[in-house]
Amino acid sequence: MKNLSLILNVVLFVAVAVLYFLHFSIQSNSEESSESTMVDSLPVNIAYINSDTLLKNYEFSKVASDQLENRKDELQAEYENRARGLQTEIANFQRNAQNMTIAQARAVEEDLTKKQQNLMRYQETLSQTLLQEESKISNELYNKVANYLRDYGLANNYQIVLTYQKGSGVLYANDSLNITRKIISGLNQAYQLESEQADTVATQ
Repeated sequence: MKNLSLILNVVLFVAVAVLYFLHFSIQSNSEESSESTMVDSLPVNIAYINSDTLLKNYEFSKVASDQLENRKDELQAEYENRARGLQTEIANFQRNAQNMTIAQARAVEEDLTKKQQNLMRYQETLSQTLLQEESKISNELYNKVANYLRDYGLANNYQIVLTYQKGSGVLYANDSLNITRKIISGLNQAYQLESEQADTVATQ
């Protein structure tokens, strides 16, 4: 789920730019200076979440990660099954080539070459399929978190919610601004309700 962390970190850079503008923009004349003072005096409520902790404890994230891993294993097994079948055909050809005419051997070689090319294309197709499914899950995960944070921010009067983790660009953040546990709890409650509703629909 590294994609989600990268996407969430975009919020950090935008927020830093906004804070820089609000707090460090100084105008040369008194009228502009007065307006700047008014802007600086506006309350900006900020909170942050640790995206690594969120991804590890958000049930949807864990379920989606397991599903993606299972899908990866499934596609890998499909590829390996085809590869073994082709390898068997190649081994049989190598054993029986001396009993074939030149024309027969060439025909088999051409057929095996085409199968090898098809196997390579199949591998590329499986890789693309896995990337698409991973992207779909990452987008769904991001939307769930972003939508919840938007509603949570509005309900609790937060103007900015940052992501805070090692390498994110924030060197220090007071623990009092950390709302990670609250967000995880709320997300898990929403996911549980969503799952129960889906099960109810499925059993009807």
